[in-house]
Amino acid sequence: MTTGTTVDLHHELEGPEGAPPLVMSSSLGTTMRMWEAQASTLRERLRLVRYDHRGHGGSPVPSGPYEIGGLGRDVLALMDRVGLDRFSFCGLSLGGMVGMWLASEVPERVERLVLCCTSAKMSPETWETRAQTVRERGVAGISGAVVERWFTPSFFRDHPETVAWASRMLRDTPAEGYAGCCEAIRDLDLRERLGAIEAPTLIVAGAEDPATPPEHAEYLRDSIPGSRLTVVPGAAHLANVEQPEELTRAVLEHLTPVADGRAGR
Repeated sequence: MTTGTTVDLHHELEGPEGAPPLVMSSSLGTTMRMWEAQASTLRERLRLVRYDHRGHGGSPVPSGPYEIGGLGRDVLALMDRVGLDRFSFCGLSLGGMVGMWLASEVPERVERLVLCCTSAKMSPETWETRAQTVRERGVAGISGAVVERWFTPSFFRDHPETVAWASRMLRDTPAEGYAGCCEAIRDLDLRERLGAIEAPTLIVAGAEDPATPPEHAEYLRDSIPGSRLTVVPGAAHLANVEQPEELTRAVLEHLTPVADGRAGR
């Protein structure tokens, strides 16, 4: 259902009521299920809010194009609906872009921030072409090339069941939702916002990520005051799936002050 300029996002709440909240935001072409490995650990100490972007999973699919601010306002509407004024936020790729918008737009609401395999700006031409292709041929028209960028060649070879699961998640994404989010990335430019981020920020890069290479993460580290960068070896774009233990450990370490009730800015 659409409410004004926002949509009611499909979401799940997990973990102890009253625990510090953590919102988990997914990559383009995935659903909240991409965070399963992390959720099993994080929900022991945190109140997890996992959701599907508009146009993805169980969320509504309004006509595109979308824009990053719109995706961020969807999250704020969700937070208001579930009664969470302040929250930490962990996003990968598109999810990280939404996180940067939120942390710069409403810094008083974002406690801590984790930005995984993401960027403040990408090639507009690439994303315009991808949006056009998906509208003409469906998500199946780009799925093979996209999944190859999600994982390293060795993981692709040695973990066919996980690759097949990720491929199904991508192909099940509605074409209009995928294309609309491509257009949000096409128009993305968060570079002038990075200096306004006040939340303690952890940046995570996959050492072998061809989609958002480590130099994108280095730019974020150099632009977000006080941020830290961790580069995960043996990981491409979906670093949380390919190296789940390392990413979970990094996220939990960054959020420990929140989980222990001693967070501060």
